[in-house]
Amino acid sequence: MTRLKRSRATETPLLMTTPLLTNCLSRNFPGIPAAWLVIITSIFFVVSCDNNTARASVVTLNGLTMGTTYTVKINETGRYNDLVLIKKSIDKLLEDLNAKMSTYLPDSELSRINQSSSVNWISISNDLYAVIETAINISNLSGGAFDITIGSLVNLWGFGPVEKQDIIPDDGLIQTMLLDTGIGKIHLNDANRSIRKDRANIYLDLSGIAKGYAVDRIAQLLQEQFAIHNYLVEIGGEIRAKGVNPDNLAWRIGIEKPVSKLRAIERIISLDNTGMATSGGYRNYYEENGIHYSHIIDPRTGKPVNHQLVSVTVLHAESMIADAWATALQVLGPENGMALANSLGLPVFFIVKQQNGFSELMSASFKQYIHRTEK
Repeated sequence: MTRLKRSRATETPLLMTTPLLTNCLSRNFPGIPAAWLVIITSIFFVVSCDNNTARASVVTLNGLTMGTTYTVKINETGRYNDLVLIKKSIDKLLEDLNAKMSTYLPDSELSRINQSSSVNWISISNDLYAVIETAINISNLSGGAFDITIGSLVNLWGFGPVEKQDIIPDDGLIQTMLLDTGIGKIHLNDANRSIRKDRANIYLDLSGIAKGYAVDRIAQLLQEQFAIHNYLVEIGGEIRAKGVNPDNLAWRIGIEKPVSKLRAIERIISLDNTGMATSGGYRNYYEENGIHYSHIIDPRTGKPVNHQLVSVTVLHAESMIADAWATALQVLGPENGMALANSLGLPVFFIVKQQNGFSELMSASFKQYIHRTEK
């Protein structure tokens, strides 16, 4: 094995106010287009006008979950007396989901499955069943590009819950690990909501889909329990938006330029009743001898992806599905990924690294979401 020098960039959420990309005039910068711009993750920006009415009509709730942060923006007059209850309900929901799907909690439901050497049926919760069922479906549709059984490989490369030595695994060890992966080696029984592993060492990792599911569950909570229909929910970059923002427009989200030390907008899109997820390997990676090792592992090779597609954004009614497809298409690469997206009618946006910069690719169904005054 080769010793590996760690050079991993962090993805720390940041809040800032800056003049950027809007039609509104700010009293602080007469004649200059300005905005309050909230950078809620390393991937997305929420864009709105900077005025007292907008600030007074939106409430932001935030906290920590799933090893990252969450943000919920509510733009609905008359619901703000319920904010304490809403916040408690969101936190309780997220605590429950984390206790089911985290690989970082040794006593989570998922961890207990991973630790079990049983190849018999194991009963699981409805939430875990729903996520695994969707993961299997997308794995099959993507030809195995999305595969939740690669947890052992994620850990091997040092991107899992246990801190590993900074080494590049040799091919022999990778091939051995691949014996314990493959979506066809796990099975679900819908009648009694259970799962079975073909091999004792199969290790499930839901990091490419669980946050999207949590976003969907929060959206469901806001609508069904509190009758809120103008909101934006974000967890670690996965988003779902419904209704209008404080400017009485569809929520506008900025897709970040794929530069690890720079935070700037590549494109602005408008979302209403839509989920959004972005996958990119430019902030969480290793470098050794000039070689970039992304945290995104190709399940077919057991190695980090190695192509010029640096950012994938997917839109879907369900954030969970957008989340999983963003990873799958990132694995497939620009040509195969775009071909599959178009065949399925998925709205997707790719940023591809070129010799002298970056180029954009988008599916036919994505174009309708681009904010009309953005470029």
